[in-house]
Amino acid sequence: MGRKWLSRIKAMKLLQIPEENRPRERLQKLGVGVLSEAELLAIILQKGTRQENVLDVSNRLISKYGIENLSGLSLKELQSIKGIGTAKATQIKAAFELSKRCSGNGNSRKPIVTAQDVYDCALPRLQNSDREQFLVIMLDGKNRVIKIETVSIGILNASIVHPREVFKSAIKESANSIILVHNHPSGDPSPSEEDKIVTGIFKEAGRLLNIHVLDHVIIGKGDYYNFAKGETG
Repeated sequence: MGRKWLSRIKAMKLLQIPEENRPRERLQKLGVGVLSEAELLAIILQKGTRQENVLDVSNRLISKYGIENLSGLSLKELQSIKGIGTAKATQIKAAFELSKRCSGNGNSRKPIVTAQDVYDCALPRLQNSDREQFLVIMLDGKNRVIKIETVSIGILNASIVHPREVFKSAIKESANSIILVHNHPSGDPSPSEEDKIVTGIFKEAGRLLNIHVLDHVIIGKGDYYNFAKGETG
């Protein structure tokens, strides 16, 4: 049903579409699972333009970029698309970021045992990032994820990422241990000298605070490096 009625309402204003066929009303009546990707995006965007209703805008974006590529576009790239201004661009970025964070916490009750587990847990947050992001994964006594927090975005060095910021939430959440994670947008997960220095600083801080730093994992493109074993995955 979705594609047939979507094609029939092309070029119509949203208010001209029968109420039972509008995305928001369909969600309320039938549930979120029946909606197409374009309908879901239309609900997020809320409004179209003078030339296109919001469903037309959503269909055009998905048709041109695909939902996965759309999620990886920067704010500037989104703003350059016809019909997508600052407000719509920020709504799209926020929606995809929430999705990534939910994916990252999806296995929150599954213990983190290996560096591969860390990689799988953190990748949804980092895979489309064009800048270095530094995350802290907080664990309970059974190595289950309590919380994942982004501490900084930008080049990793000891002056920017301070132990105070890293351990503040860990203390607040009563974490038993933490795992440090950051990405290398270049794709090469090999540790830099600065990475090694930062890891040493945090391990010593964790020792003093009695919050064990289990590992520091660097994520590249399809690969990772973990300090605990000093090897690439």
